[in-house]
Amino acid sequence: MYSLIGTCKLNGINPRAYLEYVLTHIADHKISRIDELLPWNVADKLKPLTPPHSQSGRSG
Repeated sequence: MYSLIGTCKLNGINPRAYLEYVLTHIADHKISRIDELLPWNVADKLKPLTPPHSQSGRSG
């Protein structure tokens, strides 16, 4: 699981969006075309990975 999340992050893909996409499409997907569900092959169909918001609201 860690490797999958890391692969998504390296490809700029939101890991949660990727897992949701795969889990909703894998049941109807042909096993001979399973490579189409790899992160870099579905990246254009997913939300991009957004960096976490910094909490710089401190007053100094």
